[in-house]
Amino acid sequence: MIDIPHNKQLILFDGVCNLCNSSVLYVIKRDKKDKFLFAPLQSDVGEEIIKKFNIDTVNTDSILLYNPKSNTIKSKSSAAIHIAKHLGMPSNLLVVFFIVPTFIRNMVYSYIAKNRYKWYGKKEACMIPTPELKSKFLD
Repeated sequence: MIDIPHNKQLILFDGVCNLCNSSVLYVIKRDKKDKFLFAPLQSDVGEEIIKKFNIDTVNTDSILLYNPKSNTIKSKSSAAIHIAKHLGMPSNLLVVFFIVPTFIRNMVYSYIAKNRYKWYGKKEACMIPTPELKSKFLD
Protein backbone atom coordinates (compact mmCIF):
# COMPACT_ATOMS: atom_id res chain seq x y z
CA MET A 1 0.00 0.00 0.00
CA ILE A 2 1.07 3.55 -0.62
CA ASP A 3 2.90 5.26 2.20
CA ILE A 4 1.03 8.46 3.04
CA PRO A 5 1.77 10.31 6.29
CA HIS A 6 -1.19 10.13 8.70
CA ASN A 7 -1.33 13.92 8.95
CA LYS A 8 -2.04 14.21 5.21
CA GLN A 9 -4.95 13.33 2.95
CA LEU A 10 -4.66 12.28 -0.67
CA ILE A 11 -6.76 13.92 -3.36
CA LEU A 12 -7.21 11.69 -6.40
CA PHE A 13 -8.33 13.60 -9.47
CA ASP A 14 -8.92 13.10 -13.17
CA GLY A 15 -5.47 13.96 -14.50
CA VAL A 16 -6.62 14.77 -18.04
CA CYS A 17 -9.53 17.05 -17.04
CA ASN A 18 -8.87 20.79 -17.30
CA LEU A 19 -11.45 21.60 -14.59
CA CYS A 20 -9.88 19.03 -12.25
CA ASN A 21 -6.36 20.34 -12.88
CA SER A 22 -7.51 23.91 -12.20
CA SER A 23 -9.18 22.71 -9.00
CA VAL A 24 -5.95 21.01 -7.87
CA LEU A 25 -4.02 24.25 -8.42
CA TYR A 26 -6.74 26.13 -6.49
CA VAL A 27 -6.37 23.73 -3.54
CA ILE A 28 -2.55 23.88 -3.61
CA LYS A 29 -2.63 27.69 -3.50
CA ARG A 30 -4.97 27.68 -0.46
CA ASP A 31 -3.59 24.63 1.41
CA LYS A 32 -1.77 26.75 4.00
CA LYS A 33 -1.52 23.87 6.50
CA ASP A 34 0.02 21.55 3.87
CA LYS A 35 -2.73 18.99 4.47
CA PHE A 36 -3.06 17.50 0.98
CA LEU A 37 -1.12 15.35 -1.43
CA PHE A 38 -2.29 14.70 -4.98
CA ALA A 39 -2.31 11.89 -7.53
CA PRO A 40 -4.17 11.40 -10.79
CA LEU A 41 -6.80 8.64 -10.77
CA GLN A 42 -4.90 7.26 -13.77
CA SER A 43 -1.66 6.84 -11.76
CA ASP A 44 -0.45 3.67 -10.05
CA VAL A 45 -1.43 5.17 -6.68
CA GLY A 46 -4.88 6.06 -8.01
CA GLU A 47 -5.42 2.59 -9.42
CA GLU A 48 -4.27 1.01 -6.16
CA ILE A 49 -6.79 2.98 -4.10
CA ILE A 50 -9.58 2.39 -6.64
CA LYS A 51 -8.90 -1.33 -6.41
CA LYS A 52 -8.56 -1.34 -2.59
CA PHE A 53 -11.94 0.36 -2.10
CA ASN A 54 -13.58 -1.40 -5.06
CA ILE A 55 -14.64 1.92 -6.60
CA ASP A 56 -16.79 1.87 -9.72
CA THR A 57 -14.97 4.35 -11.95
CA VAL A 58 -18.01 4.64 -14.23
CA ASN A 59 -19.96 6.30 -11.42
CA THR A 60 -17.04 8.02 -9.69
CA ASP A 61 -14.49 9.34 -12.11
CA SER A 62 -13.53 12.84 -11.06
CA ILE A 63 -12.47 13.22 -7.41
CA LEU A 64 -11.75 11.04 -4.40
CA LEU A 65 -10.37 12.00 -1.00
CA TYR A 66 -8.40 9.30 0.81
CA ASN A 67 -7.69 9.66 4.52
CA PRO A 68 -4.93 7.21 5.55
CA LYS A 69 -5.47 7.90 9.26
CA SER A 70 -9.04 6.58 9.21
CA ASN A 71 -8.50 4.46 6.07
CA THR A 72 -11.62 6.00 4.51
CA ILE A 73 -12.53 7.38 1.12
CA LYS A 74 -14.88 10.23 0.29
CA SER A 75 -16.19 10.88 -3.20
CA LYS A 76 -18.06 13.42 -5.28
CA SER A 77 -19.58 16.36 -3.37
CA SER A 78 -18.57 14.99 0.04
CA ALA A 79 -14.92 14.88 -1.06
CA ALA A 80 -15.11 18.43 -2.43
CA ILE A 81 -16.68 19.84 0.74
CA HIS A 82 -14.26 17.97 3.04
CA ILE A 83 -11.38 19.44 1.01
CA ALA A 84 -12.85 22.96 1.12
CA LYS A 85 -13.23 22.67 4.91
CA HIS A 86 -9.42 22.80 5.24
CA LEU A 87 -8.75 25.71 2.87
CA GLY A 88 -9.56 28.74 4.98
CA MET A 89 -11.89 31.62 4.14
CA PRO A 90 -13.95 31.84 1.99
CA SER A 91 -13.62 28.25 0.66
CA ASN A 92 -14.30 26.70 4.06
CA LEU A 93 -17.77 28.26 4.04
CA LEU A 94 -18.80 25.54 1.59
CA VAL A 95 -19.34 23.29 4.62
CA VAL A 96 -22.83 24.81 4.83
CA PHE A 97 -23.69 22.52 1.89
CA PHE A 98 -23.47 19.54 4.25
CA ILE A 99 -27.05 20.47 5.24
CA VAL A 100 -28.15 19.61 1.69
CA PRO A 101 -28.91 15.89 1.41
CA THR A 102 -26.05 13.95 -0.20
CA PHE A 103 -28.15 12.61 -3.06
CA ILE A 104 -29.07 16.18 -4.11
CA ARG A 105 -25.47 17.44 -3.80
CA ASN A 106 -24.26 14.46 -5.82
CA MET A 107 -26.87 15.01 -8.55
CA VAL A 108 -25.46 18.51 -9.09
CA TYR A 109 -21.89 17.25 -8.78
CA SER A 110 -22.50 14.41 -11.27
CA TYR A 111 -24.09 16.78 -13.78
CA ILE A 112 -20.99 18.99 -13.72
CA ALA A 113 -18.65 15.96 -13.79
CA LYS A 114 -20.52 14.47 -16.75
CA ASN A 115 -20.11 17.69 -18.76
CA ARG A 116 -16.64 18.73 -17.60
CA TYR A 117 -14.80 17.72 -20.79
CA LYS A 118 -17.38 19.46 -22.99
CA TRP A 119 -17.32 22.65 -20.93
CA TYR A 120 -13.66 22.84 -19.85
CA GLY A 121 -11.78 20.58 -22.25
CA LYS A 122 -9.42 17.68 -21.80
CA LYS A 123 -5.67 17.16 -22.01
CA GLU A 124 -3.96 14.35 -23.91
CA ALA A 125 -1.95 13.34 -20.82
CA CYS A 126 -1.94 13.93 -17.07
CA MET A 127 -0.63 17.22 -15.72
CA ILE A 128 3.09 17.24 -14.96
CA PRO A 129 3.73 19.28 -11.82
CA THR A 130 6.37 21.98 -11.81
CA PRO A 131 9.54 21.24 -9.81
CA GLU A 132 8.23 23.46 -6.96
CA LEU A 133 5.01 21.42 -6.72
CA LYS A 134 6.51 17.97 -7.32
CA SER A 135 6.65 17.15 -3.57
CA LYS A 136 2.84 17.42 -3.36
CA PHE A 137 2.27 14.71 -5.98
CA LEU A 138 2.49 10.93 -5.75
CA ASP A 139 3.12 8.78 -8.84
